[in-house]
Amino acid sequence: MPAGRWSAVRRAWRARRRRFLLVALSIFLLPYLLIFLYLLDFIHPVSTLMLRDLALLRGYERQWVEFEDIAPVLVQSVMMSEDGQFCVHGGVDWGQMRGVVEDALEGEQTRGASTIPMQTVKNLFLWNGRSFVRKALELPLAIVADSVWSKRRMMELYLNVAEWGDGIYGVETAARHHFGVSAAKLSRRQAALLAVSLPNPIDRNAGKPGRGLRRLASVIERRASRSGGYITCLYD
Repeated sequence: MPAGRWSAVRRAWRARRRRFLLVALSIFLLPYLLIFLYLLDFIHPVSTLMLRDLALLRGYERQWVEFEDIAPVLVQSVMMSEDGQFCVHGGVDWGQMRGVVEDALEGEQTRGASTIPMQTVKNLFLWNGRSFVRKALELPLAIVADSVWSKRRMMELYLNVAEWGDGIYGVETAARHHFGVSAAKLSRRQAALLAVSLPNPIDRNAGKPGRGLRRLASVIERRASRSGGYITCLYD
């Protein structure tokens, strides 16, 4: 190949590589920009699962509800079930995370250590499934989101994008679908059932709970009733 032609090919390759790197960097930075955008109360973001349902032409149900219109018993139950240290950590519970890493290094079965901020950014920006790549992206996003959003805004976002069944997103839609009431009218028992269904909302039906789910709900119901000291960041 003539030297001039080879030089042109190399320049074209470098240009394509720069464009690829710019696109990759833009995709990587976009969630961080959206974190600041989602500070605005009138912004009601959708999750990546909602976008998937739209792309597959399945559609979804979600009715946004403000934090003040969610029954406190639901907030208490979700905290006690998903992230009891929500008010005190900075997005990541490093003590829990260290335990998971130690278990993994010892070849033991790992337990969950995802905080509500981690689950929120995963729902908004990432994908389901367990992988080190996703976790590596999730951790810094959770830390930034926790430093930018108030705890109330974080909880509002989480409860409005969480999945509670096939095509069922957000606590308002979940409350109406499973119990025929609004999120503001949930009883303590209903709130506990919704909370314990969150880890696997497709198989765990809050409206038709099996014996195991009812037993878990009873545990969370008791914890929620004694959660006053844990929720001070959300209620004055």
